[in-house]
Amino acid sequence: MTQTDAYYATIANMKRASGTPRQQIKIQPTVAIGFVNGMLAGLGRTELRAGTLLDHAQIASNLLHDPGARIPVAHYAALYRLINEHLDDEGFALFSHPLRRGTFEFLCRATLSAATLEDALERIARFMRVVLEDIEIELVKNPRTAVLVMHQEQSLPVGPAGRVFAFEWLLRMIHGLAAWLVAHPLPLDEVAFPYPPPLHEADYDLIFAPRHAFDAKQLEARFPAAWLALPVRRDEAALLAFLADAPASITTLYRRDRSLSPRVREHLRNALPESPTLDQLARQFNLSPRTLHRRLEDEGTSLRALRESLRQELAIDWLTKTMRPVSRIAADLGFADAASFYRAFTAWTGHGPRDYRRKSQRGST
Repeated sequence: MTQTDAYYATIANMKRASGTPRQQIKIQPTVAIGFVNGMLAGLGRTELRAGTLLDHAQIASNLLHDPGARIPVAHYAALYRLINEHLDDEGFALFSHPLRRGTFEFLCRATLSAATLEDALERIARFMRVVLEDIEIELVKNPRTAVLVMHQEQSLPVGPAGRVFAFEWLLRMIHGLAAWLVAHPLPLDEVAFPYPPPLHEADYDLIFAPRHAFDAKQLEARFPAAWLALPVRRDEAALLAFLADAPASITTLYRRDRSLSPRVREHLRNALPESPTLDQLARQFNLSPRTLHRRLEDEGTSLRALRESLRQELAIDWLTKTMRPVSRIAADLGFADAASFYRAFTAWTGHGPRDYRRKSQRGST
């Protein structure tokens, strides 16, 4: 039995001993121990002792050495709060200068009066430029895709685990705040990370995006540019409730229940040129067709919208970056024939596919 197995066996035995019926015990979300090690990575620069904090957060210290260990989200959030409070640093001593307590609140207040998501992200980038010297944040806009870029300006004063967590934490914080501001799920299309795959890489598809890559020059998180026009919907009363729930409100790592659309989109991509039906996808995700439709609707999308956006993105990418024949592109995207693809592409862009390819090639010369 591993240390992790023993840990959860003990918890289960305690619950059974207390008389809790087995059927009433709910499985709680858990966090990979790699995130805990990353959060603790900056403590070596301080006089704070990790063991004491772990005890108060009800995390067994021997789990830190078990790569497969996991802890309850509630214990992770407790450790998060304890480190912030004891260090007076919301950046966990990972950066050159501490982010004093209240930094996140002022970041929220700086964005609350923004008109749109684009305005909010621009304000976040400017705010972080003032308080953070190590990593620069920038919003890059293209006609169809927006990219949140994080570029390391100078070396962080921590080791590899701390550097990984610094990028993980920044992206989770900014992405979570952005989604909260517009009251709309913002599943990322793809994220490239500027470090090798960590041991907890398997969790990235649930935390960040099903499509992710490593060893990039800088962190790049991509999402549809159309979302930049989403209005900011939160007010002061909502902010007070949001802050009262922090850090749980920004440390919820696993969003399987709220981020179904990127996984459906990835499944559609992998199935090309076939086009799975709603019933087929529902079986794939162990849901009823009605539940799948409703959950996609809750995330502001639909199966048809996901299929269309995927086809449009791939069509433009293949037309501009490859010499693949138009007829082949139509077939690879699952269109019945080239004529159907021509009509769809013209509706998307206002140009036929061949004309679009010629224009893009002229523009790149």
